[in-house]
Amino acid sequence: MKTWKELAGEVIGGAELTNEEALSILESPDEELLELLHGAYQIRKHYYGNKVKLNMIINTKSGLCPENCGYCSQSSVSDAPIEKYRMVDKDTIMKGAENAHKLNVGTYCIVASGRGPSNREVDHVVSAVKEIKDQYNLKVCACLGLLKGDQAKRLKEAGVDRYNHNINTSSNHHENITTSHTYEDRINTVEQAKAQGISPCSGIIVGMKETLQDVVDMANSLKVLDADSIPVNFLHAIDGTPLEGTNELNPRYCLKVLCLMRFINPTKEIRISGGREVNLRSLQPFGLYPANSIFVGDYLTTAGQEGTADHQMLEDLGFEIDYVKEGSGQTLTLS
Repeated sequence: MKTWKELAGEVIGGAELTNEEALSILESPDEELLELLHGAYQIRKHYYGNKVKLNMIINTKSGLCPENCGYCSQSSVSDAPIEKYRMVDKDTIMKGAENAHKLNVGTYCIVASGRGPSNREVDHVVSAVKEIKDQYNLKVCACLGLLKGDQAKRLKEAGVDRYNHNINTSSNHHENITTSHTYEDRINTVEQAKAQGISPCSGIIVGMKETLQDVVDMANSLKVLDADSIPVNFLHAIDGTPLEGTNELNPRYCLKVLCLMRFINPTKEIRISGGREVNLRSLQPFGLYPANSIFVGDYLTTAGQEGTADHQMLEDLGFEIDYVKEGSGQTLTLS
């Protein structure tokens, strides 16, 4: 039987995992976890060294969504007591960009709830993105829902670098999570962004009563989709949503999922995203051995930990922040 380090070497050499090998990562005994993390780290180190990319979200429009996604506090089927508001003004978006710049964040993510953006909302985002690009050397990611081709083109022309639209779960499990849009709708939106030259970002939510095979299928689907950035969310079940009370995860399994993503998508940005704090808990630092990217600050309707705590975690690990020096076009590192 191959060791995890041997399997990692094969992946670096260009091999792809068999389905059995992929499942064995998720089924591996906890006493092998450190060896598994070491194998995943060999792949991560080969492509990214010890650099960590930082990302920050601004929730520009909250609630008021007609979709019925079972995990989401902003959906039409949620009774969660969240703040609801229409799209915020440009000054608010700019203040978020300024804060991201001060924290050495590389990618600033403009997120809005809803099935998809109206043309007026796209106009608003386009105006803000142009100003952000004029003032700060930030990558901008937009996450606005299902996208039309002409909207994707306008976002690209404004300077949007990346578009996020998560597959969230496997095609097999999709209808158990939402029925107001199809799995293919999500794939098509990512393809619309790719067609305009926008970097595709698509990820998953783990812990929604899916099977181990579903998780493997998600990882392989993202490989086929060729997503440049893969956010890995761990369900933070919110009271008032259909998945209220769901608690299937433990920190060790979450780390195995991150390792799986690295083994199957070795060259991609693997980002630890929502639910990191409540699911990885004291094992958060270990997540950065397979992953090379995290969100700092708050998420959409749930709180993250202080950005300074994340910076301290990176320093304690001996990892470096990967950011772009303003006006230089050069990627530097800060320890």
